[in-house]
Amino acid sequence: MGYSWLVDYRLYRDDDFTRLYAIEQACFKPPFRFPRGYMHDLVESAHAATWIAEDEGRMTGFSIVEWEPGSHPPIAYIQTLEVAPGDRRRGIGEGLLGRLETSACEAGANIVRLHVAEQNTSAIRLYDAHGYLPQGREQDYYAAGVHALVYAKSLA
Repeated sequence: MGYSWLVDYRLYRDDDFTRLYAIEQACFKPPFRFPRGYMHDLVESAHAATWIAEDEGRMTGFSIVEWEPGSHPPIAYIQTLEVAPGDRRRGIGEGLLGRLETSACEAGANIVRLHVAEQNTSAIRLYDAHGYLPQGREQDYYAAGVHALVYAKSLA
């Protein structure tokens, strides 16, 4: 797919937050944007993995997967997967998704779940192409009139 071979992937570092949150701001407008404090808590969580995509040192996207440590086996949840608007259609989302799944497996999860806005057709195509199956729909999940589709994938 695309030009993903030009992109480097690595785990989040403390000095990434400003650039990461700039992508969040470019991808989502209020009320759909994660608040800065919540996002910071996610990337710092011991029960999450944040992956960064870079092209020649420039951050092009990121993704966050979280898992519940108390459940056995833990169930992983994709909090977000974001690619900067100018860097889409290069296979970056696919690269980030694969790394999220690897982190979820390493945490012991055998299922990964997510919500996606039902109008986000490009994300839905990505999840469909990688074996995610629809599990239902949640009305007004993101805001009044903005519904989510629920997807899950077995990692076993």
